[in-house]
Order: sequence, then C-alpha cells, then structure tokens
Amino acid sequence: MFTVSEEASERIKKFLEGQEALKSIRILMTEGGWRGPYLVMALDKQQPDDEVFVDRDVTFLVKKTLFEKVKPIHIGYTHSTLGLGYTIESNLGKLAENVMAGCSDIYANCKDVPV
Repeated sequence: MFTVSEEASERIKKFLEGQEALKSIRILMTEGGWRGPYLVMALDKQQPDDEVFVDRDVTFLVKKTLFEKVKPIHIGYTHSTLGLGYTIESNLGKLAENVMAGCSDIYANCKDVPV
C-alpha cells in the first residue's frame, strides 16, 4: 500500500509546476549515519525495476525490492514546533529496531560509559 495525504500531494504538485525535465518523485533509502537508514524523496525518472504510484496526478517511484521491504509507505505533511515538512512513514523502522550500537561498539570497555 502506498498513500499520500491530500496536503502533501498538493504541495508536491505545486513544487513540480516549476520543473521542466523531471516530474516524478522517487522514494529512496539513505544510509543515515548515527540515525540509521531512512527514506527520502528526490526528483528522478522512471526505471524498469520501479513500482509506480500515481496519486492526484503526482507520480511516485520506488524500487520494487525496496518497496517490498518497507511497505506500506505513507507520505504526509506536518506542522510542528520543529517546522513544516514532509513525513515518510513505513515499516523501515521496524526492520532496523534491533540494529543498535552497543557500548562495546562505541567505547573500548563498557565500564568507560559515562553515567
């Protein structure tokens, strides 16, 4: 399942109005550093191994293999104390739940962990 909130869709459509060449939004995974992997959006063109979703005349692209791992995906738009912006919710967090750095991965000895 792939869903997009009405506000996110309208804001993306407005952004795409000024684009000449690329008119599709790709959902892709980044490494993320300390935070771990997360999903982001970028302008791109369709590839043969993409799942294609059209919502309110906006085309979204996701690699089939990625979509199978993280589905469902929901794109929203938030108004929070941290500001305005898009949100991408998926099962990616559930996949990474058990991936954490232990104290021995960060410190030479677990006794060195500051309390």
